[in-house]
This record gives sequence, structure tokens and C-alpha cells, in this order.
Amino acid sequence: MRNTRTSMARRTALMAATVTAGLVLAACGNDSDTGSSGHDGHASASSSSAASSSAAAHNAQDVSFAQGMIPHHQQALEMAKLAAGRASSAKVKDLAARIEKAQDPEIRTMNGWLKSWGGTVPSAMPGMDHSAHSGMAGMMDSKDMAMLEKASGTGFDTMFLTMMVDHHKGAVEMAGTEKAKGAYGPATSMADDIVTGQTAEITEMNKLLGKG
Repeated sequence: MRNTRTSMARRTALMAATVTAGLVLAACGNDSDTGSSGHDGHASASSSSAASSSAAAHNAQDVSFAQGMIPHHQQALEMAKLAAGRASSAKVKDLAARIEKAQDPEIRTMNGWLKSWGGTVPSAMPGMDHSAHSGMAGMMDSKDMAMLEKASGTGFDTMFLTMMVDHHKGAVEMAGTEKAKGAYGPATSMADDIVTGQTAEITEMNKLLGKG
């Protein structure tokens, strides 16, 4: 669970990373990277599967996965949308666009599952309460998000990448639990795609930070 000490440590690390990784990002800021994360094409298949088998067996883990991953993805989208006007690196902007392309359809798919199961659907953006979900793996709290919103240029690039690596690691952890304990085929399939795609993006982001 996240606590005040963890949040303070993250913000301290983010500020340090901004200084140490700025030159790496500046060097590649004008390059483009059109590679795919490998998980942006699965959402339509998941939607189709959900529509044709909405009455299929599911368990409490499947419900928990959808209810947790929806706000997790929503925060990733909010972070990614900031990149268009604040990032200086073309590679960071491209990555953010791919994150939006992959995760927005997944949110819609998971909303559909919860509605078909009669489960509670998490509130949609805008205006999500970040601190309300700060105990979830990889989630930023309101102070973290405020820092990102105030940043720009190479400082934003480094902060965005550092935060998104942590965010993706949390999603991979959550998806791993769904793969191990879930019963609903489309949900475990989406979880597998999240693990594959976001693990690849973590590697990509670490390289942009000069850690690869």
C-alpha cells in the first residue's frame, strides 16, 4: 500500500531522474519511433468475445480486475494526454499516443463486462480522484499528478517516463494476478496482452531514460 513516505520518496526520485536523464532524452528528442507495443490490436477481439459470451462463467477476481484496471488505465490516459503539449521528445509523444490507442478501447471493453455482470462500473474521467486509488499498484497520487502537470520540455519527458514505468509495472502485476486467478476467458486474454505489451513498453521507456 502506498503511504506518505513512499510518495515523498517517489517525488524525490523523480526530481533526481529529471536531472540525470535529461541529456539522454534531449539527444533523441527529434527521432521518431513508430514501433508498436504489441497490445493495441487485441481490444476489438476482446469486445467481440465479450459480446458473444457475456453469460460465460466469471469469478470475483475477474470483477476485481476490471474494476481496478479501469481507473488504472484512466490515469495512464490522463498522463498520456499531457504529453502532446508538454513533451519535447518525439519518441515520448509517440509512446503516449500508442498508450492512448491501446488502453482507451480496453476501458470500454471492461466497462461492458462489468455492465453485463451487474457489477459496479468505476466513475469515468475527467476529474478522477487520484488519491482515492493511490493504494493500487503503480498508481500516482494527486501530488504526483500535479508535479507532472506543471512540468514541460525534457523535465516532463523524464518525469513522464519515470512515472509511467512505475505505472506499467503496477498494471503488469495486476494482470498477472488475473492470469493466475481469473475465470473469464476474454479477461485473462486481455491480462496476457497487458503483460506482454506493457513489459515491452517498460523496456522501451528505460532505454529512453538511459537505463537500457
